[in-house]
Amino acid sequence: MTASSITDALVDRLTDRVTASTSDTLSTVDVFTGGTLAKVPHSSVADVVQAIEEARVAQQGWARVDVGERARIFDRFHGLILKHAEVLFDLLQAETGKSRRDAFLEASAPLVTIGYYVRKAPALLRPQRRQGMMPFAVKTTEQRVPKGVIGIITPWNYPFALSFTDLVPALIAGNAVVLKPDTQTALSTLYGVDLLYQAGLPQGLLKVVLGDGPVVGTALVDNADYVGFTGSTRTGREVAARAGQRLIGSSLELGGKNPLLVLADAHVGRAAAGAVQTCFSNTGQLCMSPERVYVHTAVYDDFLARFLDEVNGMKLTAGYDFGADMGSLISQRQLDTVSRHVEDARSKGATVLAGGRARPDIGPFFYEPTVLTDVTPDMLCYANETFGPVVSVYRVVDDREAIERANDTSFGLNASVFGRNLKHAASVAAQLRAGTVNINDGHIVGFGSADAPMGGMKDSGLGRRNGAEGLLKYTEAQNVSLQRIPLTTPPKWLPYTLYAKGLQLTFRLFRRSGIR
Repeated sequence: MTASSITDALVDRLTDRVTASTSDTLSTVDVFTGGTLAKVPHSSVADVVQAIEEARVAQQGWARVDVGERARIFDRFHGLILKHAEVLFDLLQAETGKSRRDAFLEASAPLVTIGYYVRKAPALLRPQRRQGMMPFAVKTTEQRVPKGVIGIITPWNYPFALSFTDLVPALIAGNAVVLKPDTQTALSTLYGVDLLYQAGLPQGLLKVVLGDGPVVGTALVDNADYVGFTGSTRTGREVAARAGQRLIGSSLELGGKNPLLVLADAHVGRAAAGAVQTCFSNTGQLCMSPERVYVHTAVYDDFLARFLDEVNGMKLTAGYDFGADMGSLISQRQLDTVSRHVEDARSKGATVLAGGRARPDIGPFFYEPTVLTDVTPDMLCYANETFGPVVSVYRVVDDREAIERANDTSFGLNASVFGRNLKHAASVAAQLRAGTVNINDGHIVGFGSADAPMGGMKDSGLGRRNGAEGLLKYTEAQNVSLQRIPLTTPPKWLPYTLYAKGLQLTFRLFRRSGIR
């Protein structure tokens, strides 16, 4: 049963925000039932070009608006998200199948980002004085110029959070945005777009296109001035290559095969509860969720017993309330991938300690939270991202082994360390090759610390979201240097030899005084 808040009138209002010139539509699925949820417009390549052209016109005026005035619009947007949160929860659950707890967490994530940039953006974007070539003679200023039209491509797993944590700083920085969300989860994103326009965003500044990634996404990459992409490593490489051919920048958050380390001195009960929360958040369809757990042999048996107790006690339901611990996978495709990984591991000798089966009695794409041991390198789930509620647990003899095995991956997005001695845990964290490392938490504190950059190492991406970098990446740094007195060309009456000696004497004086 679809939530009563998702009416035909709401769907029509939201889909009117899509740039699409034809009557072609795509059907989206009510994940809890498997039935049709909505029909949404389908954009063409020409529609993408049109959206970018219209956004470019709107951006010229927006760039002249004071940053403080821009920020006030997003402060109002922040309030509207809080006011209309229940409808957003309903849309997220219907389109993704996630539990209401996960829908609540997703809707909350951009609130942190918006609040941060509303406070910090005016200072970060203000012209900064820099040391000029010659003290007193040259005044140098670093200015931040918007890039223009930003193309943002977001996936289905966190359609609201990922869209708005990226597009909010892009807009505050003075750009326009053309957004391509995943078609299946378009309504959740469009609801946020609608609220942002209600908050006072100038019309035409944020455009939305929908359609197949290889067609619509490619057209966006080929015409935007900068690209933000969240998705698979394979597609990320293609996006980076196309952007590179055009000499435009890109920011990519890609896949992960994230490790969680339980040290010998860890509080085992808290580690077990924390592992359940992070491993099965959003049914494991979270690029930052751990799929590999390395436990020190001193606490392995105790941890595993407590972990299994927690997992076996999880409640799975298809409901629009806060009763479920875990929701559904999003599609038959995801269900097939998870089932294939588990069956492959089982057939090659892995032990299934919990879960390991689909639950069509609850909903068409439900799968139990699954815990494996005895997983070996020849199994699909050993090194490949499953992107589902499947976690493998390994015994390690010491920290060195845990660190080496955690780093033995082509990915480097997120990692977690659980230990009582915080100084020691921080030392272990510093040795992990991941863009974000959380101590005594799985992923939330790292993602939610908006003042710090977050992104991937190795095959997990390029660039960062959050922090100053998450805003300034959408700008060009411009050096404006003013010469107060002639320096580079001597007066005609001064022989160049004397001019050169004079400059050398000046450099020596600066050196002696500590000015370099």
